[in-house]
Amino acid sequence: MGIQRIESVTYSVEDLDECVRFFDDFGLFLVEQTDEHAVFETLTGQTLHLDTAPGPLLPPAVEAGPTLREVVWGVDTPQELERLAAAAGRDRAVRKDAAGVFHTVDETGFGVGLTLARPKPAAFAPRTANALGSVSRWNTALEPIARVHPLRMCHVALNILKEGREEAVAFYVERLGFRPTDVVEPMGVFMQAPGDEDQHTMLLCHRPDRAGVNHIAYEVPGFDDVIEGGNYMIDHGWREARRLGRHTVGSNVFRFVHAPCGGRVEYAADMDRVDDSYETRVHETTPPHHIWALRTNRDQQDASAS
Repeated sequence: MGIQRIESVTYSVEDLDECVRFFDDFGLFLVEQTDEHAVFETLTGQTLHLDTAPGPLLPPAVEAGPTLREVVWGVDTPQELERLAAAAGRDRAVRKDAAGVFHTVDETGFGVGLTLARPKPAAFAPRTANALGSVSRWNTALEPIARVHPLRMCHVALNILKEGREEAVAFYVERLGFRPTDVVEPMGVFMQAPGDEDQHTMLLCHRPDRAGVNHIAYEVPGFDDVIEGGNYMIDHGWREARRLGRHTVGSNVFRFVHAPCGGRVEYAADMDRVDDSYETRVHETTPPHHIWALRTNRDQQDASAS
């Protein structure tokens, strides 16, 4: 089938200790740390690498400051891995490291890796919900979520230049097997990996007309996790990037936080799942960013009281 999921991501960072504190608060699991390097893991075994001195296999950064340097995609079989590496390398160098990971670059200059997917089973129980005529929780009160731990990295969003955007999308579609699910002509292209069920695994966003990391989204089990995870981050001094809401494209509940490694990270839940019968939607104008976003009249009251 091909690419199943994001397997790992690598950031070049300036303040390693701050980034480690951030992702620890975010709910990832620290599995390795040195003076120059740290590795975190999701519940399903994806890894996040933070490097103050990135290795020679990584391409130059596409923007100044801390940023995303490489996304490694997990592939289902050795045969597919070899096929995709050959397809990616038709007109560019592809290097294979000692661990069997293939490394190259996309049209924008982001590092692209290919490796065998190694998913870990994640034991979790989404919270049940009650409504009139649809009761799934009897005689049990909900408890606070002590700590939110993301299940997985579910999608990556990259900013790209407007010039050459068709070629940027074509690399992922024609070489790596992604398929466009929603094409928003003034903004970007949402794409699904062959082995994924989410409405999108990747977004190439040309609206800013510059190259850089936009965000990486992490799936959590449900609505409460999105809220409580964001609250925990705010309580620990991190800055929210956008109010709680539900996206129009993908329908997922979201909460964004600015990340010291560059860009933002997103708690995400309840995204649309789509199969092969889903036809690509083409939007000539940009749909609203969200179906709803949290509003409160406390903002003006708090401002006038301060």
